[in-house]
Amino acid sequence: MFTEPKLDRRDEQPYMGIRTQVTMGEMPEVIPQSFEEVFAWLGERGIAPGGPPFVRFHVIDMDALMDIEMGVPVESTEEGDDRVTAGTLPAGRYASLVYTGLENAYKGNGMLLHWGGKQGLTWDKWTVEKGEAFGGRYETTLTDPDEEPDTTKWETEVAIRLADK
Repeated sequence: MFTEPKLDRRDEQPYMGIRTQVTMGEMPEVIPQSFEEVFAWLGERGIAPGGPPFVRFHVIDMDALMDIEMGVPVESTEEGDDRVTAGTLPAGRYASLVYTGLENAYKGNGMLLHWGGKQGLTWDKWTVEKGEAFGGRYETTLTDPDEEPDTTKWETEVAIRLADK
């Protein structure tokens, strides 16, 4: 299931996260491990999460390494360490939609990109040596895995920042 794409303006969002480079095949293992590590890091410092966790896509290369970051929103960033660092999702106009079921991630992203193309939207992206870089592209898991362990029922929002005019 997919919601209709929408446009909205979002404020800057500080977060703490772990940035890494992985292949598509490594993501199902790396993502949950990294979230566990970030949540443990926050817990050790008494920092409450300010929203659901997300995966930020800095550079996408489906055939090689993906430059991704597993982030947890916080009220304000803290000094990180060699593993967990501070980051900020940029403010701006975003296009987004929600898909149900982790197996629909690829299709949901494709639908949003296709819709944006038909609308004449310009994404905040550019080509780099290792793929397509994005100023603000992320997926937020809206379903709490502790409450719903069945990944086919998880709702996830994909959001992509538009280029400034």
